[in-house]
Amino acid sequence: MKRLLGTAALLVAAPAAGQTLELVSPDGANRVVVTLDRQGVPNYTVQRRGELVLAPAPIALDLDRDMLGWGMAVTGSEASSADTRYKIVLGKAAEGRDRYNQRIVHLQERGGAKRRMDIILRAYDDGIAFRMLVPVQPATAAAVVRYERTGFYFPQPWKCWGFNVGRFGSSHEGEFDPVDTTRLRDHNLFDVPFVCETGKGAFAIAEADLIDFAAMYLTGRGDGGPGLQVKLSPSLDDPRIAVHTRIGSPIVTPWRVVMLADRLGTLQESTLLTSLSSPSRIEDTSWIQPGLTSWDWWSGPVIAKLPGQRTTTAVAKAFIDFAAANGMPYTMIDEGWYAGAGGGGVRRPGVDITKWADAINLQEVADYARAKKVRLWLWAHWQALDEQMEDALALYEKLGVAGIKIDFMERDDQWMVNWYQKLLGAAARHHLMVDLHGAFAPRGLTRTWPNFVTQEGVMGAEYNKWSTRATAGNDVMLAYTRGLLGPMDYTPGGFRNVAPADFRMRGDLPMVQSTRAHGLAMYVVFLSPLQAVADSPDTYAASPAGFDFLRQVPTSWDETRFLAGETGAYIVLARRKGKSWYLGAMNDGKARTVSVPLDFLGPRGAEARIWSDGAVPDAVQVETKRVSRDAPLTLTLAATGGTVAVLQER
Repeated sequence: MKRLLGTAALLVAAPAAGQTLELVSPDGANRVVVTLDRQGVPNYTVQRRGELVLAPAPIALDLDRDMLGWGMAVTGSEASSADTRYKIVLGKAAEGRDRYNQRIVHLQERGGAKRRMDIILRAYDDGIAFRMLVPVQPATAAAVVRYERTGFYFPQPWKCWGFNVGRFGSSHEGEFDPVDTTRLRDHNLFDVPFVCETGKGAFAIAEADLIDFAAMYLTGRGDGGPGLQVKLSPSLDDPRIAVHTRIGSPIVTPWRVVMLADRLGTLQESTLLTSLSSPSRIEDTSWIQPGLTSWDWWSGPVIAKLPGQRTTTAVAKAFIDFAAANGMPYTMIDEGWYAGAGGGGVRRPGVDITKWADAINLQEVADYARAKKVRLWLWAHWQALDEQMEDALALYEKLGVAGIKIDFMERDDQWMVNWYQKLLGAAARHHLMVDLHGAFAPRGLTRTWPNFVTQEGVMGAEYNKWSTRATAGNDVMLAYTRGLLGPMDYTPGGFRNVAPADFRMRGDLPMVQSTRAHGLAMYVVFLSPLQAVADSPDTYAASPAGFDFLRQVPTSWDETRFLAGETGAYIVLARRKGKSWYLGAMNDGKARTVSVPLDFLGPRGAEARIWSDGAVPDAVQVETKRVSRDAPLTLTLAATGGTVAVLQER
């Protein structure tokens, strides 16, 4: 650690309003400036390459009935820097680099109770972050956090996209639409991330290290100005309270994060949210393994040789056979397997997740899977699991189950945030991986609990069963928004590809309104260390074009590169595993030809096997050719189309 940007003694000598404290990222591109306004409220601004990205906005909390952050004076400051690396067990890269400059600013009220508050600022090459820390002191003992008054104010109306979820208590599934930032209102309720382009660069507002606190939403400022204000998820017991604090412990907010880049797509490469999150609480992570899983729910399930059967022993064995035959390590058994299940498996008399339904013998299925060298994932409703957590997890470990998929939380208040910690800790003790559905968007928790391998919080392929909302354009937009934050269990793999005009909603054997190559590209563009192969084994047997790519695609990566794209229109990503690069391109509803630089390749180039759009949506053209870093790769993308490629370097 080393001193930066002056000394604390100089700061103590000049605590007046208007004092300026600056922090610059290691590469010099990003700058955060903190000042006290005339009311003694700490305000911050953000610049990138000299451009003002965020205008002066407050950093403050409401504790009990009083605002903490008004009438403050700076009493000191410490500056430091760090540059460390940490292992990413599963994700977009093999390791993260935690390289930043930091300043801790100490503040105290000039009058009244003279409460103290610290603001911890960090500047990274790919963003800035800050959090508030209220030290242990008599004046804040047993306080509650009612509101947070932190803002993200825009100096002008930026070009932005956001998901206006509209209410607390949701599954966080919806579209990221263009937002007129001149018309933001305080009744809006945006999920994270909120992303913008400035003309010279781009940014995404997010949150990290959410532990023992309420989740952050974003709402209009209330004064009609461009920009956003933090709004915390309220307690279900008392909506006037967001956070109950602990006597004898400081009050620490999560990191408020502004991811920064020259292009929005470049943030796909960022590991900022995991860098800002608490280190792993699991010492031995060798049992946490990525891979593809067959899945019985999305297709119906429909197995031709087992007409009319749903969640049965025979159906489970059929999906295990399919996984084993295609080198997939996992099979997921969804809703309906345990006693009393049905209708989502919600808590009610007769539900017991340590016993199985009459139609399926889980012990027999587990033994069969073990013989086939396939491991099971089991679905459960969170309330049912909460009532039997220790007994259930011990049973699943004994059966050799690999992981659990927990659903329908649809909350992000402080209680539920803490329940995630309880669940992930218990699952880790029993060597179980976790996939959370009905979950809030990622906050970097996969670093703290590496057994938390993937999650929903995305409008994914299930929407093809009952709506027309899962469009190719929405898929692309997810890559520039929700996909920036962390893994998402979109559940790709639908092989009944049709043009949008031919699409029809149906619950069994659903269609997808994009091309086969577009769907293959999801396995590269959409990060999910547990990645579903969602369709029926019969469908893949009848229409196998492109399935050879699924047999070889990894689900966790050593490196990620954004190669080309336009927000919401198309995207091209490359991800490396070992010496092989996997390229994925996804397109919206407009056909286009794009040029993709390959300058990440070594001097000897690579052999590329390419799967691209065919003459009809469910067709794929395959070619093999040599490529080099000296010449771009030209991709012809059909409307709703895509391309995948494996580039094998020598």
